[in-house]
Amino acid sequence: MSCYTRRRHGVFAAIAALMIAIALLATGCGSSSSSAVGNPTLKELPANDAVSVRLGYFPNVTHAPALVGLDQGLFTKELGAIGATIDPKSFSAGPEAIEAIFAGALDITYIGPNPALNAFQKSNGQAVQIVAGSTSGGAAFVVQPPITSAADLKGKTVASPQLGGTQDIALRSWLAGQDLKTDTSGGGDVVIKPQANADTLSTFKSGAIAGAWVPAPWDTRLVAEGGGKVLVDEATLWPNGQFTTTVVLVRTAFLNEHPAAVAAVLRAHLEALDSITSNPSAAQKSTNNEIESVTGKRLADSLIMASWGSLAFTPDPLAQTIRKSADEAVELGLAKSTDIDPIFKLGLVNELLLARGEMAVVGP
Repeated sequence: MSCYTRRRHGVFAAIAALMIAIALLATGCGSSSSSAVGNPTLKELPANDAVSVRLGYFPNVTHAPALVGLDQGLFTKELGAIGATIDPKSFSAGPEAIEAIFAGALDITYIGPNPALNAFQKSNGQAVQIVAGSTSGGAAFVVQPPITSAADLKGKTVASPQLGGTQDIALRSWLAGQDLKTDTSGGGDVVIKPQANADTLSTFKSGAIAGAWVPAPWDTRLVAEGGGKVLVDEATLWPNGQFTTTVVLVRTAFLNEHPAAVAAVLRAHLEALDSITSNPSAAQKSTNNEIESVTGKRLADSLIMASWGSLAFTPDPLAQTIRKSADEAVELGLAKSTDIDPIFKLGLVNELLLARGEMAVVGP
């Protein structure tokens, strides 16, 4: 699964203290930008910060830690402890959330790694920081039953959630590896149509598209409700089946101004991960509650359970897989080459993990 290890018993205080120091040194490499934040420590944070935290998330199973945290009141509890409040905002795809970040309308968001990297690069390392991982796995390329190979896709139209998004990059990279050309204007050997996941389900059912590379639970829904089949389980393309699907991203200015609020969100995030591990059935119910709240439709419990099996929930951002995704985006001409290491600011989450007697996560 991931290199994150659940609660570890018998960790000596002296060792933990040493590990904190090492972790903060290891993850404290900042951007060369003068506006980029360092790694504030928990001891430096104010006890009160009466701010309203605008938290972004998607109604996808890959965002289960956010959905569980909202449904079970974990963000409300932890932010309330410092006098802050939560203002949740749902989005359908990563680039949409990034637009809100750039507009100053969003403070923290659960998001795929590629939109996060795009925002980092477009702002010359100024706008955003990854402060924790959230989810690994949970994406697939589902196609119409007659399609049995990549060659069958030539001349066909397929979908991804949004141009430049995490699944869009995965789809374009896989097609390139099959010697099938794509472009961003809807040309090439295979036409890629970016569209909302809910629209993809409809167009797939109608036969208007031949397939779609989508996150959970939409891959499962395309199979169960659309009669499709999985042509590519993305986990098979990565070592040990691990690849980052969702991270926790913060607006740099907000992290500079409200590190205590960010720490509170991360506490709630870790509690949501605990809930997912200790009581998965309750966590699945919470996830479905929030999906219903956003979309107006509750999914079948069997769909949530089927999606759950392809996912691992972890505070580890799996930085090396993000680096590979960044390289693929550059190769596709959808990003520019740059040093992505400064996007990771893992000091707070590592300090929280080690204080809980758990292992720190590793940066790039």
